Amino acid sequence: MSTATPHLPSEPRSSEHRPSEDRHSEHRAPPGSVRRVGGRRSGYAGSVVVNLVVLGLVNTWPGWEAVPFLTARTALVVGVVNASIVARLVADLVNLLLDLPRPRALGDVVSLGFGIAALVRIWQVFPLDVVGTGWEVVARVLLAVGLVGSAIGVVDAVTRLFTGRFPGTWSR
Repeated sequence: MSTATPHLPSEPRSSEHRPSEDRHSEHRAPPGSVRRVGGRRSGYAGSVVVNLVVLGLVNTWPGWEAVPFLTARTALVVGVVNASIVARLVADLVNLLLDLPRPRALGDVVSLGFGIAALVRIWQVFPLDVVGTGWEVVARVLLAVGLVGSAIGVVDAVTRLFTGRFPGTWSR
């Protein structure tokens, strides 16, 4: 009596049962998954480096004061912007070490939450020296797009938190 071999919908059913393959198939990494993990980890490492550089540029040399279109009111938003950068930095460090879907999703929820707080504060304070010009409208539209995109990102991350899947993966 032949038993059916479990298969993915995209795989054809095999007419013969191979117990030795079945026993090890769930422990084998799918083709290309090693490259995906390496790619994700290098992305996390790159993000850590970029965030460290940005923190250094904003808070030490040359500092946000060197940017000609930022006003003195920028001091009122630097703290929340720094918190947002640090939240993403911590999330990426955790991802670099673990590379698991649920911790990644949780890190995304937290860092996007800090990002939304930073965008709202920037909207309120509006520390850009573009008031009364056409650039004010452009800046406000970009802030709004950032808020909407971040909100969509939170919904996506919460979904991933409950499903335990990396973005773009649908199989177990």
